[in-house]
Amino acid sequence: MKFHQPQKLRTIADIIGARFIGPEDFEVLGTNEIHMVKPGDIVFVNHPKYYDKALNSAATIILIDKEVECPEGKALLVSDDPFRDFNKINTHFTRIYNFTEELHDVEIGEGTHIHHSAVIGNNVKIGKNTLIFPNVVIGDRTVIGDNVVIQSNTVLGGDAFYYRKLDGNFDRLISVGNVVIENNVEIGNGCTIDRGVTDSTVIGEGSVLDNQIQIGHDTVIGKKCLIASQTGIAGCCIIEDEVTIWGQVGIASGLRIEKGTILLAKAGVNRDLSKGTYFGSIAEDFRTYLKKEVKLRNLK
Repeated sequence: MKFHQPQKLRTIADIIGARFIGPEDFEVLGTNEIHMVKPGDIVFVNHPKYYDKALNSAATIILIDKEVECPEGKALLVSDDPFRDFNKINTHFTRIYNFTEELHDVEIGEGTHIHHSAVIGNNVKIGKNTLIFPNVVIGDRTVIGDNVVIQSNTVLGGDAFYYRKLDGNFDRLISVGNVVIENNVEIGNGCTIDRGVTDSTVIGEGSVLDNQIQIGHDTVIGKKCLIASQTGIAGCCIIEDEVTIWGQVGIASGLRIEKGTILLAKAGVNRDLSKGTYFGSIAEDFRTYLKKEVKLRNLK
């Protein structure tokens, strides 16, 4: 999430009541998760296991639960609860509506048709010649391009599935990102595409999604991908251009699938994949899988 205008380190520290280490006028441009941070971003870390990763990331402001040596050219925000204070910063700069207030700041392009039963949040942009079918829900800050088709009962921009365990309960990391649907995308019935926690979940230009597909927060689907029904893609994945994913495929979080890859039905993906055709509950090269099957049958 980028702030509308740059902030100073002291200003952020005052918002959350944290101590800061670094120049009080150190520039802060926004917040982001560890896998997406850029210079000027705040990243939070609340476990020693991940201190080095956060401190050595591209982020230049680290919201941390212990005072440590500050890397050169960076700043620290020292908090007793970085998770809580990351939420506090995000919601200070991004208002959360959750459909509790009337529609405003919605842009709709020429030739676009939206069924009267669709529900549209705030600060939404919809391009030209787009079709929105009955009972579609479009969450706040969603951006939809031209010539897009979104079929019935699909939800764009639901909350990210991102929690921590706190005092025996689950505590949500509040999602202030959005969903971006690029031009010429078709999305089937009953799909759910979560908005980014602090960035965008993206469906690339020309991609086609079947019915009942779940795409997690901050995942980026490339251009001209084809995804069949009941596929589940966890958060923070990168699916490169022209990937084909058949029915009931499951992809774990934070993975990259190379351009042109084919995932056959029910494949389970637990690692990055280079270009190829894959099959199996733990996805493996399809030809390798077939050779193993032949050998097993010959043992009988």
